[in-house]
Amino acid sequence: MQTEFILPDIGEGIVECELLEWLVKEGDTIVEDQPVAEVMTDKATVQIPAMHAGVVVKLHYKEGDIAKVHAPLFAMSVDSSDTATTTEETSSKPHEVQQEDKNEEVTSSAGHEDFLLPDIGEGIVECEIVKWHVAQGDKVEEDQPVVEVMTDKAVVEIPAKHAGMIVKLYHQEGEIAKVHAPLFAISGGQDEGANPAAKPSQDSQGTARTPASGNAFTDGAFEPPVAIPGKVLASPAVRRLAREQQIDLSTIEGSGKKGRILKVDVLSQSHSIDQQPRTERDNSSVSDSETKGATRTEKVRGIQAAMAKQMAASVYTIPHFSVSDELDMDGLIALRKKLKPEFEKQGVKLSFLPFFIKAMSLALKEFPIINAQLNDDATELTYFDDHNIGVAVDSKVGLLVPNIKQVQNLSLLGVAKALQSLIELGREGRLGGEALKGGTISISNIGALGGITATPVINKPEAAIVALGKTQQLPRFDAEGNVYAANIMTVNWSGDHRIIDGATMVKFNNTWCDYLRDPSSMLMHLV
Repeated sequence: MQTEFILPDIGEGIVECELLEWLVKEGDTIVEDQPVAEVMTDKATVQIPAMHAGVVVKLHYKEGDIAKVHAPLFAMSVDSSDTATTTEETSSKPHEVQQEDKNEEVTSSAGHEDFLLPDIGEGIVECEIVKWHVAQGDKVEEDQPVVEVMTDKAVVEIPAKHAGMIVKLYHQEGEIAKVHAPLFAISGGQDEGANPAAKPSQDSQGTARTPASGNAFTDGAFEPPVAIPGKVLASPAVRRLAREQQIDLSTIEGSGKKGRILKVDVLSQSHSIDQQPRTERDNSSVSDSETKGATRTEKVRGIQAAMAKQMAASVYTIPHFSVSDELDMDGLIALRKKLKPEFEKQGVKLSFLPFFIKAMSLALKEFPIINAQLNDDATELTYFDDHNIGVAVDSKVGLLVPNIKQVQNLSLLGVAKALQSLIELGREGRLGGEALKGGTISISNIGALGGITATPVINKPEAAIVALGKTQQLPRFDAEGNVYAANIMTVNWSGDHRIIDGATMVKFNNTWCDYLRDPSSMLMHLV
């Protein structure tokens, strides 16, 4: 039996890739998961594995050609002996055992489709099954959320790509699922007579695969979920909060997109309940909370797990060094006060951060080494013309560092608008993967939470990060030796000592601080 291997999604927004090298040739016998081809996108080099064992019949591209996502990459012939063996084994079973397996045989012969877990973020190869919204035997509608999964970066709901019946769930809640591996099997499919071009082809197991079309999903593709009557749309964090508050989510009307229930909806409902007389359930909760000596163990997951890995990799592989300085904020405070009303007319809240971001971009033009990155084996140094400056945001799913792209081309107003958008998306938990990729340097505003000084950890593979402390009114001496009250902020730099020496970091910091102490000096450089 011959089947086409469809090139899956290999990164968010990627529609094509260059075929670097075939790792097999026509006529070769391959096994499941064996690397078949190495391809290069504009973001990474990826090896494509075989989904089944068999013989390579035809390679559709030559090395150096451009291959399209969702188009056939190669054709392979699959030995159907496995199916025959299964049939023989089944026929030799006792009648009672055959009856137990009847359902599986029927769905296979009638044709069911394995839904492969799609790419849900660049570099993500696995995710945790948080919650199944369906059970085996359930009927689902097209686009109905089937399962909620959690990656290192976000929580994602995976919808059904067509109506049908759930034949099999390949994982239990809490288990780890692999990208491009079967997640669940669904039967039913679409009306083949309605659109002959959309008739699914058969793979080695006799399962149907739906080709790319405007109305159907393909392997490795998904769209945002839609609200389905009777189904509650809420993230794991919201569900956890509802359980803690003993609130039935089905009684809450979600204020989020497509009816999604947000944390604020649960808290609002909880507040209403708190106004009611105390119940037996409340008394039970109080007694539980007063239990002494209890411990609780939680699995490290999602954003917390990603941060743990990222920070450990940064500390273990990058030799950090620190530089600290005091910044007199008086000039910046006066300028912000003057500009704030004008920005408000544009619907933008002007904080101090846009000034820090723009001044950093101006200083990076004079010290491009600070905006460079070293590869993993420390053999190549890449300089970036774009200043993609990241800002730590305390989002709904944890601490994230989205970045403002090409700050060197933005005005102060443009920076403020971009920053406001990132903060709002982060608080709503709607930051896209593109906002989190491609950063070249980062800012951590610990002063917003009351912090004064810190030694920040570099956001690998970047070369530097700065932590901004809170502004304090402190006594200082002027040139004549007179004491005056100054608004002082402590700034703390961490640098990659493999490529940045102490003198360069100090000079860079001096240039950056000079722009901020006398912000009018930035005017001649602003876009």
